[in-house]
Formats: sequence, C-alpha cells, structure tokens
Amino acid sequence: MLLQNINSPDDLKKVPSSQLQLLAGELRSIIIKTVGKNGGHLASNLGTVELTIALHRVFNSPQDAIIWDVSHQCYSHKLLTGRYRDFPTIRQKDGLSGFTRISESPHDYFDAGHASSSISSALGLLSAWRMQGREDKVVAVIGDGALTGGMAYEALSHAGQLAKNLIVIVNDNKMSISPNTGSVSRYLSVLTATAGYQNFRYKIDRLVDDIPYINRKLGKFIYRFKRGLKGLLLTNNLFVDLGFEYVGPLNGHNIQQLEQMFRRVRKMNRPVIIHVITKKGKGYRPAEHDPSTFHGVGPFNISDGVVEKFDTVSFTEVFSHEIVSMAAKDSRICAITAAMSKGTGLDAFSRRYRDRFFDVGIAEEHAVTFAGGLAAGGMVPVVAIYSTFIQRSVDQIIEDIALQERHVIMVFDRAGAVPADGETHQGIFDIALLRPIPNLTLLTVASEKDMELCLNWAVNEAKGPVALRWPKMSCPSEIPAFSKPVMSGRGILVKSDEFAPALSVALEAKAEGKNRLLAALSSKRKGRKASDMLLVCTGSMYSESLTAARSLLLKELSADIYILRFLKPFDESYFLSIVEKYAAVVFIEDGVRIGGMAEYLDRLVCQGGRKGSRIPTAVLAFPNRFLRNGNREQILEEARLSPKDIAAAAMNVWEQTK
Repeated sequence: MLLQNINSPDDLKKVPSSQLQLLAGELRSIIIKTVGKNGGHLASNLGTVELTIALHRVFNSPQDAIIWDVSHQCYSHKLLTGRYRDFPTIRQKDGLSGFTRISESPHDYFDAGHASSSISSALGLLSAWRMQGREDKVVAVIGDGALTGGMAYEALSHAGQLAKNLIVIVNDNKMSISPNTGSVSRYLSVLTATAGYQNFRYKIDRLVDDIPYINRKLGKFIYRFKRGLKGLLLTNNLFVDLGFEYVGPLNGHNIQQLEQMFRRVRKMNRPVIIHVITKKGKGYRPAEHDPSTFHGVGPFNISDGVVEKFDTVSFTEVFSHEIVSMAAKDSRICAITAAMSKGTGLDAFSRRYRDRFFDVGIAEEHAVTFAGGLAAGGMVPVVAIYSTFIQRSVDQIIEDIALQERHVIMVFDRAGAVPADGETHQGIFDIALLRPIPNLTLLTVASEKDMELCLNWAVNEAKGPVALRWPKMSCPSEIPAFSKPVMSGRGILVKSDEFAPALSVALEAKAEGKNRLLAALSSKRKGRKASDMLLVCTGSMYSESLTAARSLLLKELSADIYILRFLKPFDESYFLSIVEKYAAVVFIEDGVRIGGMAEYLDRLVCQGGRKGSRIPTAVLAFPNRFLRNGNREQILEEARLSPKDIAAAAMNVWEQTK
C-alpha cells in the first residue's frame, strides 16, 4: 500500500508517476471507509483527490501555503501530510477535525469552516510574507459554490492588483451543497464550454515571446504589441479584467495535466486563476448520483450507499413538512436558503413551489436583505440558515430587517450543540448576538407540536421580524403541555406529575426504584403544593432537563420544568410569579453564558424574586471558549450541560435552601 508510507509531501514527490492513479484509488478507499463509519463530507472529498495529489507534488507545503476554502474537502490533504494513522478518528471526540486546523499540522494555515474566506486569508498571508522578504507561493483552493459569496469577490478585486505570487484554484464541480444556481455558475459553464481557449492562448504566448528585446524603448513597444496582439485574438473574462492571468479549464482528475500546468504557473510572477473541472463524488457511484446527500452525510452502508435512518422525526423534518403545509394555504409564503436546501429542510418546498423558492448561493447577507425586500413587497419570506452561518448576516438583520420592522421569518437550524463538525459549526452565539436587537422576536422550540404552533404564530400573528431556533436532533416525545397556545413572552410549564408516570412505567421491572419514586412523590405532595425546584431551559435543552428531573425524582427531589418559548420579548412579571413558588431555580441554556438568556434571568430572579429571602440559583450555559469535535452528548458533557451536570447543579442549589 502506497499511502501508509507517505508521511509528508516530500514522500509523495518520490512516488513514480505511473503509480499515482493507484494512490488516488487508495485515498478514495480510505475516505469512503472512514466516512461510512464516522459520517462526514464525502462527495466533495472524492472530487478533489487528484487535485490534492498534484498540488502537493508541485508546491512545497508548508513553505508554500495551500489554503482550502471551507476546508471540508481537505481529507486527502490530511492523509498526505502525516495524518494517515490518525485519520480513522476524524470528526470524533479528541480526534482529527473534519476541517483544517492550525493545531493539527503546520500544513494547515487556518481554521476554516465557513465559505468564501480563502482568497482574503491567502492575500493577507502573502502580503505579510512579501513585507518580510519571502517569495513563497500561496495557493487558495475555492469551489464554484464558495464563489457565490460576496467576500470572495471583495478579495479578488483587491488581489488582482496586489498579489503577484497568489494562485487561486477554482474547483468547478457545479455544486456547493445543493446544486449551484445563479449567474456565477452559468458564467463558469460558459468558460468550460470553451476548452480550446487556453491551447490557442498559449500558442499566442509562445509566438509573441519569441520576439526579441533589443533595447529599452523597443522593449516597451514589444510589450505593448504583445498585449495588443493577445487582446485582438483572445477574449478576456472576468478574472482577467480583475488583474489575474486565467488558465483553464483543466481536467481536475488528470494528475499529469494538472502537474504540468501547476509547474508552469508556479514560475509566473503575477496572480493566476486556474479553473479546474472536477466531479463531486467521483469514484463512488452513490455519491456521484446524489452528491447533495453525500455532501455531509451520517454513517452509511458502503456497499449500497444506504444512509443510516432513524424511526424518530427530527426538528428539520418537522419544519420541512410544516412550511410546505402552510404555503399551500398562504400564497404569500416564500422560502430562501443559502445553498442549503436539503440541510435546512427546504428541499420539499423547492420542488413543490419553485416560483416561491430562492437559493441565493453561499450569501447569507444577501439572503437576509433580499428577504427584507420580499417583505416590503407584501410577501412573507421564511429564511432558513444554520445558526453558525447566520452570524455572517447580523448587520443585515439589524439594518435591513429589524430597523425597518420587516415581517421576515428567520429559522435557525442546528442551534446549540452541533455534532461532529467542531468549533466552526457550533450554534451557540445566536442568542447573545440577536437578543439585543430592537423589534426582533426570538423563540426557541421544544417539540414537533411546539414547532408547528410557534411557526404558525410567527407567520400569522407576529409583527415585524421573528427568529426561531432548534437543534440538530430528534424531537422528544409529546406531552399535553406542548399544545399550549402561544402567548407572547411566555413559555411552557411542565409539572413533574406529567413525566413522573412515564418514569414509573420505565421502572416497572425494578420494584425498588418504582417504590422509591412513588414514595418521593407522595412525600412531596403532602407537604407542598408545588415541586421543590424549577429547571428553566431553552427548548433545545428540554430533553436533557427532563432526564435530569427524572433522576432528581429518584433522589426524592421533585423538579418542574419551565421551557423558554420566548427569549424576546419576555414577560418578566409572569415569570417571577412562577419562580416565587419554588425553593430553588436552575437555568439551562444552549448558548454562550456571556450575554445569554440564562445570565439575564438569573439577575432578574436575584433582583426581583421572592421578597425577604434570596432564591438560590445556578446558571448552566456554554463557556466562553470554542468546543471541539464530539457527538451531542459529548459536547454537552464538555460544556457541563449534560443531564448529570444539570442534576448535580440542582442538588447543589437545593443544599443552599436548608
């Protein structure tokens, strides 16, 4: 096996050209095997195998920097830069990241998990090197999907006149996550259609290069003549107009052709765009046929590509069904996504209501402002974006939506703890970022029924902008409390009596545990009208709070749960009237503590709680640091937000009441 003997790009350079296709096959095999077990980004990585091999054979990483945009397609890069033996741990707790990480290798220059940033990062790095006298190359690999983001064009506009050693490789696979739409995709297709363009261009280059320079004045004339001749015979494109030399399109799966062109480009002393055509999912038939599904995929059966399914319904699936149902009754409802129709649950909507569906590409800022325009025109736009990506459009939410009180519905999937994708994808900042914005309503949903009620309220009853957030997980079991009508500023109170019977059934086989539970409930009911303690949680943390409350019951401590449907506006007096009935309160939030809801409620209770005595409280929220890979349970455990941590905090504050 070739791959196990490659510990660095220097080892790769020693592999004979005749064996490179064999190496490419080995890379694909281990990527498919590992992603089949761990989940991960499959289609994009299978499409960049030959490209990665050619890059590392021609350029001298890490002296030359290779920067991957989004970096979800960096698996071959990791395998060829000394991480082969650790590769089976990718996206696992304490394992390799699914993205480039500075802490993992000197070959990774940036922690990258969001799109369209590579050219800006590359330009900054290159400018720093130039000021220090370094002449090494910087290569930015950006997909055609990431080129739909405006930041990429801001960088291209700046770089064309500044960065002589910058090489930008446009990996054109006609996909971002969902199939590409828009003018950029069509423009690249036009360039692709003119495959003979570069062969003719290089013949002209060689022709004019053969004209000798005799003296300085004649040299300037020859230079102008060259440019004039090339301008007369060749058609420029957007990249050339921005100051780049354009090369391509090239076959991104032909290692020999790629190496040849990379070596030629490496000698150029000006910024270059290399247009490479690849096939997403190449080498694995299920991924080739359905690259959207296999972009970011859970564990699957390698033999047939069948993705692991679960009997329970997810929050995303509930949203998908509900928004289609609502749109059937209300022609004003339209939907917007930023290249994530399947991930956000809008794929069904896009098929059913094509004229009311808009995929704007990886351009979250535009998505939000575009929605504001739709709202101004009388539509009810629903913008579906992952929590981690909505961070990019905070300014647009403030200026173009909230300030103007536009009735735009924003839904944030993957809020709170996000499994496997690591630091760049945790949805833990949205609450702290958005709660201070005037005119904005912010809700958090807890179940399938709660989702239906809150979404309908947001569309049909709310005024101005509304944001709803939910986690990447299955919906919990329904209870009657979730059907409570939505009232602005108020949440859902779940009494321990509602979940205690279910716990009793679960303990049927354990007579001792059941008897302890019944005795605890009987004891509490005799002396009190309310439970001992209140657990106050965001909707995404209901399941963990419920598990903690059940464990507390077995310790003869009863706890009710107050689910924060509304994070803003918030009915403070109503909430305080509930809190004053309890001896202690624990706040649980799946957002950062600093500037979050839990911290705010803790101050509220301490300042306006029961007169004459202080109610003991505890605040559990995400710490002020970035969180590593892991499944949901592991991430919550690291953040001390697991059911065990909630129960321990409850026991601790209960001790303070004695």
